[in-house]
Amino acid sequence: MGLPASSAADAARVLLSADLRGVDSHGVARLSGYVRLWDAGRIQTNTWPFIEHETPSTAVVDGNAGLGLCVAPYAMQVAIVKAAQVGTGWVSVHNSSHFGIAGVHAMMALPHDMIGIAFTNASPLVAPTFSKDRMLGTNPIAVAIPAGEEPPFVADFATTTAANGKLEILQRKKESAPLGWIQTQEGAPTTDASALKQGGALLPLGGDREHSSHKGFMLGSIVDIFSGVLSGANFGKYVPPFPAYLAMPSFMPGKGIGHFFGAIRIDGFRKAADFKKDMDTWIRDMRAAAPIHPEQTVVIPGDPERTETAHRLQHGIELMEEVYDDLQLLAERFKLAL
Repeated sequence: MGLPASSAADAARVLLSADLRGVDSHGVARLSGYVRLWDAGRIQTNTWPFIEHETPSTAVVDGNAGLGLCVAPYAMQVAIVKAAQVGTGWVSVHNSSHFGIAGVHAMMALPHDMIGIAFTNASPLVAPTFSKDRMLGTNPIAVAIPAGEEPPFVADFATTTAANGKLEILQRKKESAPLGWIQTQEGAPTTDASALKQGGALLPLGGDREHSSHKGFMLGSIVDIFSGVLSGANFGKYVPPFPAYLAMPSFMPGKGIGHFFGAIRIDGFRKAADFKKDMDTWIRDMRAAAPIHPEQTVVIPGDPERTETAHRLQHGIELMEEVYDDLQLLAERFKLAL
């Protein structure tokens, strides 16, 4: 698409990291979507992100309409450098695009004995509690915390009951969605995985008011404000849609999609070795908690992805036939061997 080799490698790393971690919805299955955005002129491959404004501990990065898969690592690295200098680094981003899997960006802080944080807003597909209008994105939160002998704690989750990518997987498999994931255009609960295409909406984490969807709505709102309002990106219903075939909003108060990144130096609070030793204890205590059923154990955030990574590194990444066909078409178009 015209990206420099190093930027293309960054993008490939983010996509493949998602596949290795078992987050198939954000891996190479998304590649054709990025190409369509490029075809539509909504992603530029000959521009570079840059720092628009900064203080010793903060920065605003203009993604320059670039590929979010490349803008996000750049911005996270800015946060890490600032944290190394003054203890913490906080970077908001505007004028970007979909940045892939949030956890991979947060994990960039781990080798530096830092805690990493990554937020992004996204296409408005989510209805607030009590509404049928699509006002928010799936707006993920990712927090990566290093440990000592134990693997790091990596929380990476959408603020909806399920991410849109999981619905896309169900659509490819022609399967129904669990009740509580999605509602119809009129606001009625449904198990139709394609309800979004008929004007339906995803539901905030919790699914309905009785199961605390208002808390999911609050979490998604926090991400949207940090990523969009604070950075000068678009927010709420004005965020550009990921599918290139959907029309752009007629009015947009900001620039592109917004992200927010944080890096926190652990030794700004206590010795990193002592912190990581206590994190080991915390993780081991949680894993040792008495299970309700003998076959169950407490799973620490990051465990399923780490297990899946080890399995897929050994056995390979299985692709659904539809995804493989998409890659074949792209290979033919760009005259590449698949």
